[in-house]
Amino acid sequence: MKILVLNAGSSSVKYSLFDMLDRSVLIAGIIERIGEEAPSHSYALASNNRTRDEIVCLNHKQALQLLFETLTACGVLNDRSELACIGHRVVHGGEHFREPALIDTHVIQQIAGVIPLAPLHNPANLLGIEEAIQQMGGTPQVAVFDTAFHQTLPDYAYRYPLPEYLYTQHGVRRYGFHGTSHRYVAEQAAQYLGKPLSEINLITLHLGNGASVTAIKHGQSIDTSMGMTPLEGLMMGSRCGDIDPAIHFYLSRTLKLSNEAIETLLNKESGCKGICGENDMRAIHRLAETGDDQARLALAMYAYRIRKYIGAYCAVLGRVDALVFTGGIGENDAWLREQVCLDMTIFGIALDREKNLKPARPSSTISQANAGLAVLVIATDEELEIAIQAERCLEQPSR
Repeated sequence: MKILVLNAGSSSVKYSLFDMLDRSVLIAGIIERIGEEAPSHSYALASNNRTRDEIVCLNHKQALQLLFETLTACGVLNDRSELACIGHRVVHGGEHFREPALIDTHVIQQIAGVIPLAPLHNPANLLGIEEAIQQMGGTPQVAVFDTAFHQTLPDYAYRYPLPEYLYTQHGVRRYGFHGTSHRYVAEQAAQYLGKPLSEINLITLHLGNGASVTAIKHGQSIDTSMGMTPLEGLMMGSRCGDIDPAIHFYLSRTLKLSNEAIETLLNKESGCKGICGENDMRAIHRLAETGDDQARLALAMYAYRIRKYIGAYCAVLGRVDALVFTGGIGENDAWLREQVCLDMTIFGIALDREKNLKPARPSSTISQANAGLAVLVIATDEELEIAIQAERCLEQPSR
């Protein structure tokens, strides 16, 4: 069985083709700068042969045409009929979707209905779905939602202390994001620990340019740091994370900033970038090594805020089997992992420094053998998780 995974952005289409017999990647690529200057198409086959082409690509229709032409030209698809399914990443499913959904007109309408909650992402996701249906209408298509994993949050965790009508009439609540990644690493952690997912409690840290932490009890998300939008929670590359909400009013009154300007400031000019001018953690480390005080401050703030969430979620869970680092920063930044775990023996966290410096892939333990809480590094694979969920959706008896 071959499943194609699509992640359509406003000016890009990222894709991976999987052979689900052994869950191997046959080809993975990205078409970038669609409708802009100098669009390009980069892809790699399983043989690791990498190709990057300058292309003409005015819209998503042309991008999808190029994608399917590439699949057949490279020999990973002899015919489009070989595709069992196309799995689509959809950022926001609102309260409608707790699981992946086989796409039909009703599902498309529901995805469109929550565009106000994800105005930057859902329209692009829908565009990818609509173009894929136009070109592959006979192939089943499944929507996999970043928010779905967090639909198990109890009401006292997802509700904000705001007037009732804001929730009932306008959907103001915590939704959470990165759910596909948190679900994947939770399942991998259970396998690695040799326990059923339904029996373990985890704190999973997805750390990248966007970052979130999730408390998982008996395999289900019960709290998560991102909220109604991805702005809440941890300090991130360019997002502020948790701040006093009255700062918004102060910026409006004192600096005379518009709502749009404040939204841009908090999402794109804050976080690490706001503190030291860089949002790439590797660049921040290089700056810190030269003695840059602002870079050192950014690193200290980043680690400190993660530690605060770990403490909170230990209290929420009561018992924690493992702390899991994942995402580009979580998987690769040994210094940050050490800072996060420093002096955390009160929670049973004790890092093995040698193991931390060179964690094995795709999963490894970096805690001391006698530690009360396992600390794991697990490589996330959101594309594979989308393919797995799409496959499960197809196998539902009602399908």
